Amino acid sequence: MKLLSTLFLALSTFASMQVAGQVQQTGGGLDPAALLHPAPDSWPTYNGDYSGRRFSALTKINDRNVKSLSLAWLYQLPNMGEGMLRRIAGTPVVVNGVIYITVPDHVWAIDARTSRALWHYEWTSKGGIHIGNRGVGILGNSLYFETPDCNLVALNLADGKKLWSQPVCDLDQMYYGSVAPLVVKNHVITGVSGDDLDRPGFLEAHDPETGALQWRWSVVPKPGEPGSETWPNADAMAHGGGMTWISPTYDPELNLLYVGTGNPQPVIAANGRKGANLYTESIVALHADTGKMAWYFQPSPHDTHDWDAVQTPVLFDGEIDGKPRKLLAQASRNGWFFVLDRETGKNYVSSEFVKTNWTKGLDAKGQPIPNPAKEPQIPGVLVSPDASGGVNWEPPTYSPATGLFYVNATRSYSMFYIYDDSDKPEGWGGHQMGSWSQTMLEAIDYRTGKIKWSHPWEAPGNKGGLLSTAGNLLFAGDPNNNLVALDATTGQPLWHANLSTGMSNGPITYELDGHQYLLVGAGDKLFAFVMN
Repeated sequence: MKLLSTLFLALSTFASMQVAGQVQQTGGGLDPAALLHPAPDSWPTYNGDYSGRRFSALTKINDRNVKSLSLAWLYQLPNMGEGMLRRIAGTPVVVNGVIYITVPDHVWAIDARTSRALWHYEWTSKGGIHIGNRGVGILGNSLYFETPDCNLVALNLADGKKLWSQPVCDLDQMYYGSVAPLVVKNHVITGVSGDDLDRPGFLEAHDPETGALQWRWSVVPKPGEPGSETWPNADAMAHGGGMTWISPTYDPELNLLYVGTGNPQPVIAANGRKGANLYTESIVALHADTGKMAWYFQPSPHDTHDWDAVQTPVLFDGEIDGKPRKLLAQASRNGWFFVLDRETGKNYVSSEFVKTNWTKGLDAKGQPIPNPAKEPQIPGVLVSPDASGGVNWEPPTYSPATGLFYVNATRSYSMFYIYDDSDKPEGWGGHQMGSWSQTMLEAIDYRTGKIKWSHPWEAPGNKGGLLSTAGNLLFAGDPNNNLVALDATTGQPLWHANLSTGMSNGPITYELDGHQYLLVGAGDKLFAFVMN
């Protein structure tokens, strides 16, 4: 094991490195066309591109030489005082040789070659839940991020000076902002977080120049609207939940946004919201210019186990039944893997990627049918998976080179209880206890949903997100604080490095001056590995 802690002592935060070949620029704005076709020297969005695949075509680091990967630099977040959460939970964005990273209320720009700090911006907060921030969106010379006190903030990309801010939610209703904005055409797409006060979720589009609201799509319908028939009454809809925790994906040809929505509320005790509770726990396609819904698919109708269906809807083209298809795949928190037609929402594949026990089968749309016997009860009921799910925040990856979908998975059991069995519970109204789990990295054949290979991890716990590359590599975190490179075709481990703490985001890669870098966050540190 390569123990990096021994190297930390020898490396300074602002270490420099020798570069070869032509030196590319540092700084400058992002051409909107680059969002459609990202350059090899960039990672310009939360997922790297609009598809959510987290796949890189770079090959300088590959399955033959990954054992020679070495540490280029290490950046540690500065201590900005009491109350600052120093955990890099967001995916860094890389544009023109500059990396942009966030924690709640803070944004840094650092040199992608050396980690030299270029500027820092701090938002003066009025409160909110400071649990994490998923990153920034960039368009032209502007950078956008959300704050825990419910604002969308625009900064000048060159120096971090504030351009404007606009409210995106109501702090008094215990919403908060943590989502990485997605820039689509002339829209800045924002989501909302928070499930402590039984409020409905939504997705918004804002003007990139002024922040003005362009449209809002409400996850929970209003009385009389399509989907309202899946709720018992207007009061239940007004408190229905369905937060939009994770950045959407986008198909430019279809001009459709794809967003996963969170759990209905109250979260565990559900006597007051009988029905499927649309459009919570759903994969939804929205027209990017209007926010109008094109179709939906609901992985967890009437969820009572906190299994948000916000995991990234990954877009790729593939073949089903011998015909080319525009596909969307999600490994959902409820333990099921789905493949859909992203034009129509038609279901092609529904299969378990971890063993579960909460369904009675599938309905005509391919959606799981919940087993009422597995709803939380006062004496408790054993359910698989637990509330953390078959996968949680960890972003998956799809490799067009192998045709495999990868997920850092967990198999688990837990006892679910309710302590409020009234007709109108509020808040959570229940909880889980006594969880058991095992973790593994899985490669799924999207055509069948069958597991191609599975690599078990040695312990339960945090694992981190995934990255696949054309170098036949799959990068992952494991529960023992390792960054691991595996053969993407076979699952054979090839290399690992211990980060001293668990990976707290998904790894990314970029190429500068002829060198390919691998970037990953772990706690308050950002590691850059390079192939020299």
